[in-house]
Amino acid sequence: MARVGYARVSTQDQRLDLQVDALRAAGCSRIFEEKASGYKGPRPQFDAMDAYVHEGDTLVVWKLDRLGRSTMQLMQYVNGLQERGVDFVSLQDAIDTTTPAGKFFFTVMAAFAQLEHDLIVERTNAGLAAARARGRKGGRRPIDREKVDVAQRMWDSRQFGIDEILEATGMARSTFYKYVDRTKE
Repeated sequence: MARVGYARVSTQDQRLDLQVDALRAAGCSRIFEEKASGYKGPRPQFDAMDAYVHEGDTLVVWKLDRLGRSTMQLMQYVNGLQERGVDFVSLQDAIDTTTPAGKFFFTVMAAFAQLEHDLIVERTNAGLAAARARGRKGGRRPIDREKVDVAQRMWDSRQFGIDEILEATGMARSTFYKYVDRTKE
């Protein structure tokens, strides 16, 4: 039954000192420290911490946003911790699932996160339905094969650079790379 800390800052030039000091003061015997974006890319220390905590442990963070990438993801993660028998404490947000009041507060927060998610899905579906009613279909526009053929002929002639081909055809660079065969001799 250990208190395990997780501290994260988003960029390499930020410091973890404030969070680590607070986690030590909160009695954490093991602290995982990470300098990584919360929104993109891998978080190896997060993964290591998640593998390390087990039933009876308490995961402690300095602030809720240090742990999750979105409200919904955060709620799902903490619910998963609780299912594994791991409690959760956020020092700055006064969340402590080791107490009945803390569990209640977190449950209410999770319900609001779920409501937010459901409302987003509802609005998205309503917008798609309105677009369909106006005759618009979802998805990408089909590729203009004529433009691809022109781009291929220009490329094969070896008289034009990629930027010239893109300007002449109005094709996006990613489309050019996806559809034009550049391996021909």
